[in-house]
Amino acid sequence: MINLKHDITIAVSKGRILEEGLILLKKLEIEISEDIKNSRKLIYSTNCEKLKLVIVRASDVPTYVANGAADFGIVGKDTLIEYGDNNIYVPLDLNISKCRMVLASLPEIKPKSKIRVATKYVQCANDYFIKKKQQVDIIKLYGSMELAPILGLADFIVDLVDSGKTLKENGLVEVDSILEISARLITNKASMKTKTESIENIINGFENVI
Repeated sequence: MINLKHDITIAVSKGRILEEGLILLKKLEIEISEDIKNSRKLIYSTNCEKLKLVIVRASDVPTYVANGAADFGIVGKDTLIEYGDNNIYVPLDLNISKCRMVLASLPEIKPKSKIRVATKYVQCANDYFIKKKQQVDIIKLYGSMELAPILGLADFIVDLVDSGKTLKENGLVEVDSILEISARLITNKASMKTKTESIENIINGFENVI
């Protein structure tokens, strides 16, 4: 088990990242005794006295870490791009929760000088279309992205896919692969200075099991 001299908090969101993150922690001999999947608790102690996990929304993980409420976070690269890197250090790609960010549309869409794109990932989409030198109107949505082209709200969507099954079931096709996504370990820059030994021990521990 990792040796910790300081109290350490790790922020993570429920879902695939949590499930795969717990597997990595188990390899470090760190476990939660409770059934986290069926619990509504937001703070969990572990068998390591100085380490606890807090459950937050995926989009809030960087905020908790950047502002010092958590020392570490486990979060997708997509979320990091949307948030930016203020007060955050990204020491490791954990190589878990892998997926892709893609551009998709209905088949045989006609080219336009200016297109409408629906997405939750505004910064990622803007970065992509700037590189493509394509004029675009971004429409921010929070879910059911596939509906936007079907109902005429947008010409394209930018979204995360795993197998691509949902796109196919809704009659959409992948136009381009934008970004490979995986979960990153992030840490608070101030914690790096005030809890150096414990922070480094955790980073080294994760590095040895990925």
